[in-house]
Amino acid sequence: MRVLCSSTLIGEFFVIGFAGLVAMKDDTLAMSTVWWVCGIAMVLSVLLCGMITRPGGVQLGWALQAALIASGFVVPIMFFLGAVFAVLWWASVHYGRRIDTVKAEWAARQESAGPDAA
Repeated sequence: MRVLCSSTLIGEFFVIGFAGLVAMKDDTLAMSTVWWVCGIAMVLSVLLCGMITRPGGVQLGWALQAALIASGFVVPIMFFLGAVFAVLWWASVHYGRRIDTVKAEWAARQESAGPDAA
């Protein structure tokens, strides 16, 4: 699960940065505000890569997905991109857990079969 979720979060890191560049073009927004918000979201996406397997990591990821979708009120294309990344996040969590389960079952079978099974 860690690899799939981290890949999604790193992709979001870049999308958030590019959304910040687009948001800078809006004359009603202060550039410092745009970069503080984007910077915090970008740092959070990188930090979440290391927190995925810890308690609350996946829930923080969902909060980031909600924030990404909500950023569509500032940069309208983010409604679409946020939804795409929310689906990718769901798939990363769902299939990542399934892969982890299969790996654990395989490792248990290998261990119970003994050293000669390899």
